[in-house]
Amino acid sequence: MSSNPGMANLQSRMTDAQDMKDEDKLFRHDGVLYPTIMSPLENLKAMEHLEARHDDVMLAAYPKCGFNWMVAVVRKVMAASTGHEGMKGPPLIEFFDPKAQQLLSEVPSPRFLGTHMHPDNMPSSFAAKKTKMLVVIRNPKDTAVSFYHFSVKNPVLPTPESWDTFYAEYMSGDVCWGSYFDHALAWEKRIDDPNIMIVTYEEMKEDLSKGVQQISQFFGFPLSKEQIQTIAEDSTFSSMKENSKDSHGKLAGVFFRKGEVGDWKNHFSEAQSRMMDAEFEKRLAGTKLGAKLKYDLYCK
Repeated sequence: MSSNPGMANLQSRMTDAQDMKDEDKLFRHDGVLYPTIMSPLENLKAMEHLEARHDDVMLAAYPKCGFNWMVAVVRKVMAASTGHEGMKGPPLIEFFDPKAQQLLSEVPSPRFLGTHMHPDNMPSSFAAKKTKMLVVIRNPKDTAVSFYHFSVKNPVLPTPESWDTFYAEYMSGDVCWGSYFDHALAWEKRIDDPNIMIVTYEEMKEDLSKGVQQISQFFGFPLSKEQIQTIAEDSTFSSMKENSKDSHGKLAGVFFRKGEVGDWKNHFSEAQSRMMDAEFEKRLAGTKLGAKLKYDLYCK
């Protein structure tokens, strides 16, 4: 079964969202906002009972931390090592309706799955089965800018009134999937779990070959040096953006914009930058994840 059971009608639902009023595009569940098109109550309730497998390949990331980029990288790794790349389409489990989640049981291993969910809200079976998870995180300033432009272009989300308005919502966690810092701190608590590998967007940009090698080793997909090099060359952001019309169709411009490190400097005011610095200092400074993010290098 190569098609993705949760994504069959996503594009049509995204088209339908264009006719929705902005105030109807988000849904709040347990204090967290989600896109209405994913039918949050129905999907999230069914997701609680999703049965993970030990050999599932799981990718997790807060929105706009490089999720779609890593989807392509992991697919190439799987294809090169096993001969198949898992289900087609974005593998976000929270977008699977109950029927699609039921169909997941018929998908042969290894299944490639993904999520933007806060780790505390993911199905408990992933921890119980000791499923390996690749977690991608990005510096909070570039994440905010990317999320802002994503919201402007994406018909599924309300259009922000302005960058300043979006920044305030981002800092308060009043954006889809909740607070960046809440997500980061939750992954910090799991950073020493041998079944979890955390990589940063910035280190992947800096040395993609090394990242591909680490990912293949982590998931147990052996690759030759030549395969690693080929995957890295085919997976640069520029290559991904160039090929996105084939992989994402009309949504290519929504999911792939600049992919740069440091674009936050073109958007943040001095006051906004200082506020973010203070929040990082308060919540992530001194943590292993905070050190891994190299905040002073990328955000000062």
